[in-house]
Amino acid sequence: MADLAFLEQDAVDVAPLLLGATLRANGVRVRLTEVEAYMGERDPGSHAYRGPGRRNATMFGPAGRLYVYFTYGMHYCCNVVTGREGVASAVLLRAGEVVEGLELARERRPNAARDAELASGPARLTRVLGISLADDGTDLAAGPIRLEAAPDRAPAIASGPRTGVAGPGGGLEFPWRFWIPGEPSVSRYRPHVARRR
Repeated sequence: MADLAFLEQDAVDVAPLLLGATLRANGVRVRLTEVEAYMGERDPGSHAYRGPGRRNATMFGPAGRLYVYFTYGMHYCCNVVTGREGVASAVLLRAGEVVEGLELARERRPNAARDAELASGPARLTRVLGISLADDGTDLAAGPIRLEAAPDRAPAIASGPRTGVAGPGGGLEFPWRFWIPGEPSVSRYRPHVARRR
């Protein structure tokens, strides 16, 4: 995992380094423009806050794995696992720009009004890349889904509260959402809204 050795740090340290990196899967390549860090059992907003389970097991594995989960009964989202094995830490891939496989990306997201919206949001990004639960645990250095480090650090990085995170894990005390300012693919910030039962 030579060129991905930087992933062996906490998610908060890795997240800004992923901006400008590319993820290649199923004929499409996306340059990452927005990410969010999740710090496992130390983070009330994380899937791993209450410890390991069947759904989040990949988060406790080695750095450089893909953690995929199903949400809201209809979407897949993907994360890059970071840190050391046995300690949950991951970066949610929130948005990116399609840089290869544009026609295929348009087929997978036919309702996108413009190309900048194809992978603008975590479920959209995963759909454009054709990623599903079957890809959970994939080694991003060995493929078939590959992460390629950014050649240079993004010239400017913005940070703020994570999108849609409720309770003690949300808000300004966790400014762990990172994005490249001015990128049209960056998703719109949405604070958490309580769902009616």
